[in-house]
Amino acid sequence: MTAASTDNWGWWVRRGESEPYTYAGIEEGLAGVARVLKTEGPFDGVIGFSQGGALAGMVAALLEPGRREAFEKFQPSGGMPFPPSFEDEDASSGYVTEMIHPPLRFAVSYSGFKAAGHPLYRAFYEPGIGTRMLHFLGQVDTVVEEHRSLALADACVEGRGKGDSRVVYHPGGHFLPSSQKQYVAALAAFVAKAMEFDGRQETGGKTSGKNGKGKEESLDDFPF
Repeated sequence: MTAASTDNWGWWVRRGESEPYTYAGIEEGLAGVARVLKTEGPFDGVIGFSQGGALAGMVAALLEPGRREAFEKFQPSGGMPFPPSFEDEDASSGYVTEMIHPPLRFAVSYSGFKAAGHPLYRAFYEPGIGTRMLHFLGQVDTVVEEHRSLALADACVEGRGKGDSRVVYHPGGHFLPSSQKQYVAALAAFVAKAMEFDGRQETGGKTSGKNGKGKEESLDDFPF
């Protein structure tokens, strides 16, 4: 993380008055994530909020096969280099041998966004993010505009309008709807399916709760 002061932390500092923004310190932020992946992993997935939601998409992309080649492709036209913190090197030869962590099984973004428009970040999204990703958007979010969050969803291979929509709206603003049961249930259903969990093995296809109509909720109620 980078610190703007002792009380304000972020994965990067946004520069510019409007899109396309640039992100000062993004390499340091990614290096911080890489340290955790190396020392505390492996992990199945990543969940982030706001700037962290944007980062969740980036991290998922970086761990996918072939992503380094995408960075190499776009670097001559102004793209940033592939973050060296996400590569392992053979100590004896100095050559990159493998990624620091296997591909993630899922990613979740709450009020996240795509680093849209600037050639620096193009390789995060082209080719599209293949990791299964769920996007929560607040209907009255005034901090991250809807179009910025939807741009991240559109950057996913299995995203909005591509036959497997994973965009969930909640009626609030720029916050995590963690106390609202239906959105927690949507998250749980998505993670369960991403982990190839068959809920019927233990619960007959039902969760332990009921929806607002008194009907038992099934993982199949959610289009993930």
